[in-house]
Amino acid sequence: MITVVGWDGSELSAKAVGKLREARLVVGPDAVLGQLRLNAATAADGALLEALDDHLEHGEGPAVVLAPGDPGFFGVVRRLRAHGLKPEVLPATSLVTRAFACAGLNWEDALIVAPSGPRQLNRAVNACRAHPKVALLVAPGVGPGELARELAPTTPRALIVCEDLGGPDERVTHSRMGEATTRPWKDPDVVLVIDPLHQPKEPSWVAGAQPGPSEWALPFEGGMPPEARAYVLAKLGPRLGDLVWDVGAGTGQIAVECARLGAAVVAVERDEERCARLRANVLEHGVKVALTRGQAPPALEPLPDPDAVFVGGGGLDVIVACAARGPRVLVCVLRKVEQVAAVLGRLREQGYRGEGTQIQVSKLVLDPDGSHRLAASDPVFVVHATPAHAA
Repeated sequence: MITVVGWDGSELSAKAVGKLREARLVVGPDAVLGQLRLNAATAADGALLEALDDHLEHGEGPAVVLAPGDPGFFGVVRRLRAHGLKPEVLPATSLVTRAFACAGLNWEDALIVAPSGPRQLNRAVNACRAHPKVALLVAPGVGPGELARELAPTTPRALIVCEDLGGPDERVTHSRMGEATTRPWKDPDVVLVIDPLHQPKEPSWVAGAQPGPSEWALPFEGGMPPEARAYVLAKLGPRLGDLVWDVGAGTGQIAVECARLGAAVVAVERDEERCARLRANVLEHGVKVALTRGQAPPALEPLPDPDAVFVGGGGLDVIVACAARGPRVLVCVLRKVEQVAAVLGRLREQGYRGEGTQIQVSKLVLDPDGSHRLAASDPVFVVHATPAHAA
């Protein structure tokens, strides 16, 4: 009873034309409906489900839903299926396919993000911070200007803005970030966000986001034991779309691990020598980490709000400043048990519920006589806190 027909501005297939001729109701964007000569009743897609329900209730014959591009790709098909409808689908070329084709780029290694509105802007931006090739499907309040404002100045990217794809005013613009925030855009459909400095790796067997690392809690030189770092990473839960702060980052062990797991990362470190070693670790592991050299808390003020925070150095004032930015999780490592109660108390004042864990690692060591013994490292105390209202 319901057929979804994709529309990309090109001539419709014979099957699609036949479905439109048979239809008693056609629902779609006004701009598309105006270009077709239809004998059927029409309705704007803003009243999609209501129009279809009323049509089906009266058993008035076939209906067609016109949708841009491939309606099964971030399109109307998901909405119809969730409503209990099982349409026949005749797709056209998706907007993302057209955008990469217009730019002359391959896209099997690209991430596709489709925020539904401004509330999801941060997650889309974090994906662009962490990955070298991203296509963003434009939504109200999430377009080239908003994207460029959030990315600048810590994440330089080239923007390719695709407007009115398949329409009479189709335009593809290579834009600098500053230009994107000031010029007017007419009906942008897709923004391609490209890291011009990225060197592609060998071709992957999977499209989009790459598989996770083969191992984590890497054997870095110095710092906390890998076993303790594994616990910290488990509590931070870095993931695609997150922004992680690594405050007092040292040589960037946590920052590098979080970036390898798909998160966008900002490392904050004041010591010049440690910053140099952090940069070397980032290059060695081929990840993206934005480095802010400075003293926390002041260095934190201009940074975008984090989803997760690791505090590896600094005092109570740093931990309080991080909690004040409202991350979903905050983890810190302490060296003295007396510090744990003080940190938990200040976190409670900030509306966080925390717990402390001691981690002591003992390595099996082979002695010269062939016997084995356990060599214990110094213990560390890990405080893990989440907002009390989320508990």
